[in-house]
Amino acid sequence: MASLSSIIEKKLRAALRPEELQMRNESDQHKGRAGQESHFRVLIVSVSFEGKSKVQRQRSVYKVLADELDGGVHALALELYTPVEWHGRDLGKSPSCMGGSA
Repeated sequence: MASLSSIIEKKLRAALRPEELQMRNESDQHKGRAGQESHFRVLIVSVSFEGKSKVQRQRSVYKVLADELDGGVHALALELYTPVEWHGRDLGKSPSCMGGSA
């Protein structure tokens, strides 16, 4: 059985044809999530984002990953750029987890 992260990556590559795709499983940084695939940070550079607002870009990713978001994915941090906006940036870091208490 394929890992959730590999399924997410495959779906994003097929749907958005990104020039750049970086993905990090951050599940181990969250209380009670060790060994799980539930928290992801994703950077996508795609021409499909041209002419779209930040919200429209996010919605397009959510649509591709609807099944995963309804299933095991608890958090999905997105960094979405067009090729023109992308200048060799790297995937940022998420803030420390508050353990669901905040």
